Amino acid sequence: MINVLKPGLQTTVQDRGRIGYYEIGMPPSGAMDQYSFSIANLLVGNKENAAVLEITYMGPELEFQQEAVIAITGGEIPPKINGMSVPLWSTLNVRAGDILSFDFVKSGARAYLAVKGGIDVPIIQESRSTYTLCGIGGFEGRALKEGDVLPVGSEIKTDVAIGTTIPDLFVPKYGNVHEIRVIMGLCSYRLMQESIDHFLNIEWRVTPEANRVGYRFKGERLHFIPREQPFGAGSNPSNVVDLGYPIGSIQVPDGIEPIALLNDAVTGGGYATIATIISTDLNRMAQVKTNDKVRFISVGLDEAIQERKKWKDQLAKIQNIIMEA
Repeated sequence: MINVLKPGLQTTVQDRGRIGYYEIGMPPSGAMDQYSFSIANLLVGNKENAAVLEITYMGPELEFQQEAVIAITGGEIPPKINGMSVPLWSTLNVRAGDILSFDFVKSGARAYLAVKGGIDVPIIQESRSTYTLCGIGGFEGRALKEGDVLPVGSEIKTDVAIGTTIPDLFVPKYGNVHEIRVIMGLCSYRLMQESIDHFLNIEWRVTPEANRVGYRFKGERLHFIPREQPFGAGSNPSNVVDLGYPIGSIQVPDGIEPIALLNDAVTGGGYATIATIISTDLNRMAQVKTNDKVRFISVGLDEAIQERKKWKDQLAKIQNIIMEA
């Protein structure tokens, strides 16, 4: 068991996500940074989909009631055990009575705490992930609160030696300016060409409206091509007949302040989606914080698929390194 002494700013239970329910309007939720999530589980020997804690900006304070093996990955939210600094991206041991705490975020936005055996909360629609907007999954369908007690599971895949780390070249570095690759579409044809050029050539600043549902950006106004209102669409030029929103879709209501829709966003609606963040760069997007700057880079489908293959190959290499440690 793990006692929650302080919950942090926004700490939720997440796994790989609630996959397969998009058609009924249920977003996947799940870890926003799937790369850091996956490595955290590898470092403690968990099965691939074990539930972890996703920590945003300011970490919790947790008291372990049992000996445990943990790993913390993702953004630099420096961890401490009993007040002593411990490394990220490493297999750590905690004893019964130890207290894990965190300093304020230094870079990135989210960290992932994996515990050997996983966080043992109920499975809902094949996932333990928290979807706070509907109050389902995770720990009672919400972010952690002071006084919560988290059960630890017992299903593991393998044992990993304490002190195991991964090579530094596999550890992401997070700055304040980010390049995020996108595939243009489905509805970028609705934008004037000058606005498409602006979208791809300027730096967008992340507003305080940045969470698991989506990120809003400030920059220049984008202009849509005038048209007659089609049947079934709203009157604003940024409206279209309702369509599905892939995770990472970028819409621009009324041409003002683009919004990137993320893990907890609605699954469809009537705004033109002008671009979609490629799957590997959703991990980067998870580590963008308020007031950071983002530049969107247009790539083709072949490049996006190749990047996903490289990402999977890299995880396989890391898994081999950990198993051989």
